[in-house]
Amino acid sequence: MELTTILFYLFALVTLGSAAIMVFSKNIVHSAFALMFTLMGVAALYVLLYADFLAATQLLVYVGGILILILFGVMLTSQGYTLSFKTITVNLIPASLISVGIAALLIFAFLTTNWTISEVAERTDTVYDLGMLLMGDYILPFIAVGVLLLIAIIGAILMSTRLSADNEGAS
Repeated sequence: MELTTILFYLFALVTLGSAAIMVFSKNIVHSAFALMFTLMGVAALYVLLYADFLAATQLLVYVGGILILILFGVMLTSQGYTLSFKTITVNLIPASLISVGIAALLIFAFLTTNWTISEVAERTDTVYDLGMLLMGDYILPFIAVGVLLLIAIIGAILMSTRLSADNEGAS
């Protein structure tokens, strides 16, 4: 077995295992940390696929931003550490049947598909290529998305200042 195959199985095991812990954990802090390991496993799988930019984005946006925001929200609430989920198993049988059906469909599709083996892609500088595409062929959509995000931020600021002014006037 090659090293990349072993690493793939290791990262897949970490990703799936921590995802299962995240779903089945009764403690929200444990679920948040399991989500962190799940997202890091996905980033490691991106690295194995030579998608370095996606891996860095995954780490910065999801692990560095969203997950830290979730952890701060949990820690700043008064019941963050003691909060436990109460799981009700009323819909266990229908959910299990639907899950088994979807799994059977996926396995059937996997087994009946005629998979073609392609050549291994040579490693290229994906960040450079992405930058050349964004600043070359796709410069107009890139600028349009930037302007749209700027308009959304300005709108959010205006709405929040109006709401705070209305609340001060009401009291």
